[in-house]
Amino acid sequence: MLEVVNLEVNYGAIKALKNISFKVKSGQIVTLIGANGAGKSTTLKTISGLIKPKDGHIYFKGQEITNYEAHKIVELGISHVPEGRRIFETLTVMENLELAAWTIKDKKIRKERFERVFDIFPRLKERRKQLAGTLSGGEQQMLSVARALTTGGELMLLDEPSMGLSPVLVDEIFQVLCQINLQGITILLVEQNARKALEIANYAYVLESGTIALQGEGKELKEDSRVKEAYLGG
Repeated sequence: MLEVVNLEVNYGAIKALKNISFKVKSGQIVTLIGANGAGKSTTLKTISGLIKPKDGHIYFKGQEITNYEAHKIVELGISHVPEGRRIFETLTVMENLELAAWTIKDKKIRKERFERVFDIFPRLKERRKQLAGTLSGGEQQMLSVARALTTGGELMLLDEPSMGLSPVLVDEIFQVLCQINLQGITILLVEQNARKALEIANYAYVLESGTIALQGEGKELKEDSRVKEAYLGG
């Protein structure tokens, strides 16, 4: 579904991504793990058109999207849940979702999307008239994921969805990601909680200083001594 080929991204003189290549197969959960500054978030932002690469190619369902604008990439079927949630705090839950549905002209489809989101997140349905900024941290993260779901994309990019959440809410968010995946949405997950990410991932890549250092099936890398030592606390 997604193929990244020889991708290079620079921030001035700093080489954030150094010729990385990887694939995300349709229907899978693929995770990128690594230390802070390894290039994980940069990878997602480049795929979604927020950052332009110095070199390399990005293909989505066989179509090159390397230099597409971000709004065009959303229309093609890629949604992005950014780090830090980035919801519109002064708008209600429903208004946040309505903004996410701006490209959908068919009222019936819009209604179906909202119903689907509320089936997955009943708590958001209860709070649909509430200002997003007054939600709890976990509810705000749910809204961020729900907003991406509303676009109807086939591929969801998630950047640190468990950040700042309690262990109970982390478990809940990961359960939701598995549920979304079972509904046919492919997921590319960037996650600091490497253990949880590897538990649900079909395939994983380890980024170190802008390069891919290791790759393999999620469960396989979870048992790798190098990964255990560097990211799983021994």
